Amino acid sequence: QLVESGGGLVQPGGSLTLSCAVSGFLDYYDIGWFRQAPGKEREGVSCISRSSGATVYADSVKGRFTISRDNAKNTVYLQMNSLKPEDTAVYYCGTDYYGSSCISLRASGMDLWGKGTLVTVSS
Repeated sequence: QLVESGGGLVQPGGSLTLSCAVSGFLDYYDIGWFRQAPGKEREGVSCISRSSGATVYADSVKGRFTISRDNAKNTVYLQMNSLKPEDTAVYYCGTDYYGSSCISLRASGMDLWGKGTLVTVSS
């Protein structure tokens, strides 16, 4: 089970930190953040691997977003800075047990999803 939190309304240029609490052992999974805007497909935002902690980011968020994990707390975070209106979406975290999808930011191969948290960037 995954539970996202931390979404909300923020002005352009502002910051938010999303959290993804994972039931079970976080060490078993690569964890990714994805987002889905109205009328659009779910797209990959960032991923962090289970072993090395290697990270990947979509080009649209590089330099603005930072993903991190705390295995002791079974939680993955997404720090989002310099937010833009185009970042508005429902943000989901997902698990990748086999390690083939998350690192490629490919939503179709992810195993489990949370219910999402809404981020709205607007003045």
